[in-house]
Amino acid sequence: MSTQSGPTRILVVGGGYVGMYTALRLQKKLRGKEAQITVVDPQPHMTYQPFLPEAAAGSIEPRHVVVPLRRVLKKCTVLTGRVDKVEHATKRAWVSNSDGSTEVLSYDIIVMSPGSIARTLPIPGLPEQGIAFKTVGEAIYLRNHVLSRMDAASVTQDAERRKRMLTFLVVGGGYAGIEALAELEDMSRFATRYYKGVSPEDMRWVLVEASNRVMPEVSPKMGVYTIARLAERGIQVYLETRVDTMVGGHVQLSDGTEFSTDTIVWTAGVKANPMLANTDLPLDERGRLRCTAQLQVVGVSGAFSGGDCAAVPDLTKIDEEPAATCSPSAQHAVRQAKVLADNVVAAVRGKEASDYKHKYAGSVASLGLYRGVADVYGVKLKGLPAWGMHRAYHLSRMPTTNRKALILVGWIMALVFRRDVVALAQINDPKAEFDRAAAS
Repeated sequence: MSTQSGPTRILVVGGGYVGMYTALRLQKKLRGKEAQITVVDPQPHMTYQPFLPEAAAGSIEPRHVVVPLRRVLKKCTVLTGRVDKVEHATKRAWVSNSDGSTEVLSYDIIVMSPGSIARTLPIPGLPEQGIAFKTVGEAIYLRNHVLSRMDAASVTQDAERRKRMLTFLVVGGGYAGIEALAELEDMSRFATRYYKGVSPEDMRWVLVEASNRVMPEVSPKMGVYTIARLAERGIQVYLETRVDTMVGGHVQLSDGTEFSTDTIVWTAGVKANPMLANTDLPLDERGRLRCTAQLQVVGVSGAFSGGDCAAVPDLTKIDEEPAATCSPSAQHAVRQAKVLADNVVAAVRGKEASDYKHKYAGSVASLGLYRGVADVYGVKLKGLPAWGMHRAYHLSRMPTTNRKALILVGWIMALVFRRDVVALAQINDPKAEFDRAAAS
C-alpha cells in the first residue's frame, strides 16, 4: 500500500469510538516496520458518552469518563488538532494544530472517523439558549448550571424569576435526552434537601419530543413504561410536539404551551461531521461517507470509515430492507472498529478484507439512581435489574482497566457517602474573582 519505501503511513481522523479503538487494534497487530500510525483529534482524549449522564449527576467523576489518547496509543503519534480538508486524490490532509499552525500530512491509508455533531434546527433562539449533551465539558457545565439555578432560586424574592430558574427543558426523547433528563432530575431532587425553601415540587422538568414515542431503540411498550416512570416523578412529557421559538429563554411549543427557562438542553439527534464536505470522498444524501460492508469508502482505495459519519450497509437487514444502513450507535461503532482495523491490516499485508455484520443486540438505559429499562435480545427488564444491567454493560465496554476501576470505586463511594451536590460554577468563568481583585 505504501507509495514510498518504508512503513505504510496510516492517518486516523478522529479519536472517538471508531478512531481510538481502530488505532488501538492497529498498534497491536502491526509491527513498527509495517506502519506508522497518526491519530488527529481536536481533544487529547476519547469520551465514553454513555456515562456522561452519570458524570453530570455526580455519580462518576467527569475525568473518569475520558480516556487519554496518548496514554493508550503509545505506539501511535497523537496530534491535538482538527482535520479541515482531505484530498484523497493526492492523499493529503490539512490539519489545524492546537497552537494555531497548519500542516499538511501525507498518508497511504486513511481512516475517516470524525464522528458526528449535534443536529440543530432553524429555531429562533436555539444558538443563544441551547446547549448540547455530547461532551464532558457540556456535562460538567449542566451539572454546575442546574445546581447554580437552585442556589439562586433559594434566595430570590422574585416569584417569576424563581419559577424560571427552576424550570428545565430537554428537547429530544432519544437515549441521550432521556438519560440526561432522568439523571439531572434525580440529582436535583436529591439536592433539594440541602436548599432551604426549594422542594421537588417547586421544580419543573419538561421533555419535548417531535415524534409519537421516546427511545425508538426499544419496544413501544418499554417506551410507554419510560414515560410512565418519568410522569410519576412529575416530569412533563410532550410527544408529537415541536419547539417553535426559545428567544430569550421564553419557550413556545407547537401546541400553544409557553413558559420561560434558563436551561435548555438540546439532544434532538446528530448529523455527520460537516468536515466531510471538505473532502473528495463520496457522500450520501445525509452527508455520510458511502461505504461498503468491508468499511471501505466506495469507489476509492486506501480509504476506510465507520461510526456516525459512515453509511455502512446493515447486512442483517439486507433481505427485507436492502438499502438499510447501520444505526449511529456506540454498539456498532465499537464493533466496526474491530473489523475496520483488521481490514486495514489486510490492506497493508495484501490480504482480503472481511464484511462487517452485526445484529443490533438491543439497548439499556438509566432513568436515574436504581431505575432503568433494558431491551436486549428480546429480554425486557425494568427498574433495578435494568439499571444494574445498564451499569454492568457500560462498565464492561469502558476502555482501559484503569478507568473501569476508577468508575467502580466511584460508584461504591457514592453508594456509601451519597453523591456530591455542590456547584463549581467558578470553572465557567475562572478569572472573574481575579478580575474583580485587579479592578479594585
